Amino acid sequence: MPVPCKQIFLATVVLFFCIGAAPAQSTSPTPTPRGPTKPIRPFVVMSAQSLADLQKKLAGENKAQDLMGGEGMQLRVAIQHEKGKPAGPAEVHDASDDVYYVTEGSATLMLGGTLEAPQEIEPGEWRGANIIGGKTFDIAKGDLIIVPRGTPHQRSTANKDFTMILIKVFAEARPPIQAKQ
Repeated sequence: MPVPCKQIFLATVVLFFCIGAAPAQSTSPTPTPRGPTKPIRPFVVMSAQSLADLQKKLAGENKAQDLMGGEGMQLRVAIQHEKGKPAGPAEVHDASDDVYYVTEGSATLMLGGTLEAPQEIEPGEWRGANIIGGKTFDIAKGDLIIVPRGTPHQRSTANKDFTMILIKVFAEARPPIQAKQ
């Protein structure tokens, strides 16, 4: 039974793409061995007690303690504590996603909608006084919140005490910090 021309053509196209997708063969007589990447930072293991001690250290202050992140990383992990802090400006990140895991206390979180009068404070980082049309959530210990890039968000801890683990995932590795001149 003869094979139709259409099937021969499709088989030829598939074969062509398969051959084209194959890795190029090295022309050097002795290829350089390649191994796995080396870590650019040491790993972090925190026991529950270490984490509790760090949370106690941050208690009463509005600050964050980075556990991992910085130059060359696409990741920032921090413990962040806020107490009695009214909502700051709403924000949108063009090239990073945020993950919050609430470890203590509670906060009010506004998500979605659009920034009112957005201002770009640095490339890809937008701030606005408020969010128009967002949804309000009361978040508390044990809650996990994922804020994808491009999502307006604003948090308030007015009359509240709040601690979270912040995981920020950047689209690209963070560039070296440039010294200001």
